[in-house]
Amino acid sequence: MQNRYACAPEHVQGMDTSELRERFLIEDLFQTGAVTLVYSHQDRVIIGGAVPVDVPLPLPVPAELRAQSFCDRRELGIVNVGQDAIVTVDGTDYTIQAKGCLYVGRGAGEITFAAPGRFYLFSAPAHTSYPTVLVQPGEGDQRHLGEAATSNVRTLNRYIHPDGIASAQISMGVTELAEGSMWNTMPAHTHNRRMEAYLYFHVADDARVVHLMGQPEETRHLIVADEQAVISPSWSIHSGVGTRAYSFVWAMAGENQDFDDMDHRTITQLR
Repeated sequence: MQNRYACAPEHVQGMDTSELRERFLIEDLFQTGAVTLVYSHQDRVIIGGAVPVDVPLPLPVPAELRAQSFCDRRELGIVNVGQDAIVTVDGTDYTIQAKGCLYVGRGAGEITFAAPGRFYLFSAPAHTSYPTVLVQPGEGDQRHLGEAATSNVRTLNRYIHPDGIASAQISMGVTELAEGSMWNTMPAHTHNRRMEAYLYFHVADDARVVHLMGQPEETRHLIVADEQAVISPSWSIHSGVGTRAYSFVWAMAGENQDFDDMDHRTITQLR
């Protein structure tokens, strides 16, 4: 399991492109026939990708967790960014449709992933246990946002949140941009009470997303390709514009689960 240590805002100001990408961008999350895990010290979340092929892949228990099972002290959100496929939790099969979500609560034991799914994983420490719940695309809380004039027509699907799938601290969902729209999360915002991670997917091979990050008055950017993830500290904005439409999984953990608890900054305030 890789480790990504937390960075203070003043450290980021002196980073070049290579160091920014090394610290905040996960480029190789989806490896064929493997489960890849990255431990971020931003709120101690684990970000992962599972790509099963011929036989189901078990979720490993990294030695760094000092645990009997992955979910001994953790909860887990799973979004399938591939084709419909099965995740098995303690002997129970859950068929997750493309862009569907499975929440696995603290205390779960064996977890396996079957082809042809491509599974994005987001895990955080949990102080209590909630039931394992499956939600398919269209079944969560949907918000239709944006305007064609600002190139940000999008559908926001909230899956794991206080009024949906209950969790100890994870909030998670999928946002899909309409054809011809390219901007996400503009006006930009921060939320000092939560970190966030973005997984960009359905990005065309010849397209990229320019992801904006950093303090609002000291911004930086990352050029992001398909199925790459960005770790966003609580003090950083997280916004992006693509060369074509795309989708992304957003996931948060931290002090609260209030989706609307944001400190907004207009584009004219960014530097």
